[in-house]
Amino acid sequence: MTLFELLIIVCCVYSHITVILHTKIFHTMSSKNILEIFGGNVQKYRKVKQISQEKLAEIAGVHRTYVGMIERAEKNITLRNMEKVAKALEVKIADLLVK
Repeated sequence: MTLFELLIIVCCVYSHITVILHTKIFHTMSSKNILEIFGGNVQKYRKVKQISQEKLAEIAGVHRTYVGMIERAEKNITLRNMEKVAKALEVKIADLLVK
């Protein structure tokens, strides 16, 4: 099976901010895979910052159990919450979507 790169441009206006995401994904990627990639990256950046799930949740303004569910790929996260988590981790949303 041949894998190829797909450029995704997602435009979302939220709080007068236009967020444009550019990321590479493979044609065979399922929605579960993208959740696993996102969750794994959230966990990786959280550990780099040396903060707990509870602290990340507090900074991002989400419930503490929600962060664990994101990291375990149990939640289909919204764009708004992706933005909150990325800002709390001080990274770009696109950084959380790359393998």
